[in-house]
Amino acid sequence: MIEKTDVVIVGAGPVGLFAVFELGLLNINSHLIDNLDKVGGQCAELYPEKPIYDIPARSVVTGQELTDELLKQISPFKPKFHLNQQVESIKKIENGWLIETNIGKVIESKCIVIAAGAGSFVPRKLPIDNINDLENNNVFYSIRNKSKFDNKKILIAGGGDSALDWTNELSKNAEVTLIHRRKEFKAAPDSVSKMFELEKQGKINFLKGQIKNINKSSDMDEVIVSYDEDGITKDIKVNYILPFFGLKMELGPIANWGLNLNENLIKVDTEKFETSVSSIFAIGDINSYPGKLKLILSGFHEAALMAQECFKYCYPDKKNIFRYTTSSKELQKKLGV
Repeated sequence: MIEKTDVVIVGAGPVGLFAVFELGLLNINSHLIDNLDKVGGQCAELYPEKPIYDIPARSVVTGQELTDELLKQISPFKPKFHLNQQVESIKKIENGWLIETNIGKVIESKCIVIAAGAGSFVPRKLPIDNINDLENNNVFYSIRNKSKFDNKKILIAGGGDSALDWTNELSKNAEVTLIHRRKEFKAAPDSVSKMFELEKQGKINFLKGQIKNINKSSDMDEVIVSYDEDGITKDIKVNYILPFFGLKMELGPIANWGLNLNENLIKVDTEKFETSVSSIFAIGDINSYPGKLKLILSGFHEAALMAQECFKYCYPDKKNIFRYTTSSKELQKKLGV
């Protein structure tokens, strides 16, 4: 089934979220696509508790607080989110674009707005030769439905927040083993304390080492994981492996869209923030132009100007009359004030 909207925004970080607001003021509907399993981009994924000091009217705000406030701000416009997926391909059609994601979602829109930060966040993979054959079968880098792991033997790899949080959570209904190269962690102290307590109670197992190889077992539901512990190779049989080694950023399929690029950034004009392809825009850290500053504040400005140009594609027969939210009763009604 093909879904339809006015604009598809690629990236659900702060700049992508604010773009929903600016477009919504012009009666332009939005769908957002993001590779992560939640909105907020870098702010929510990499530094949810880190203070940000250069957001206007806020002396300090955390990444998660900023995300939450933006979600509240755009709620009147009812955007639709497509998470845990990335745009795989785009196709020009008569009145816009057909956008298809890597899980088969197809959306028709009049414009595309790329607000993907420095690119798509993708998980750091296990550095073993046959990893592609195991992914989405025995190896998963994110959890969409935790009940899938109930009553299974799980090996979680990593020492950060995701690894520790999921170790603690999945231990409620699964046999969980955590593997990390040392018994020191970068996760929140509370999560680490909970994990140690679970280990003490025998509710989880801990292995000090690094995964070296994975092979299929005679039991088709299991794999044999070989790991190195102080120079000694050992094996463990599990149903699933969950590596949480953090994220890296890649331009991904966007690199093949025929856009004018400069060192993996997308060139835009500074009047409309349109790319070299008509009706495709780029805002935020993903774009490049003379004098560019990689600030959330700059991305907000770019979103406002982009929305004005999108109006021309979405409503070619209408004239856009600029109005301030403080003086327009119609805009205030949209915002519920």
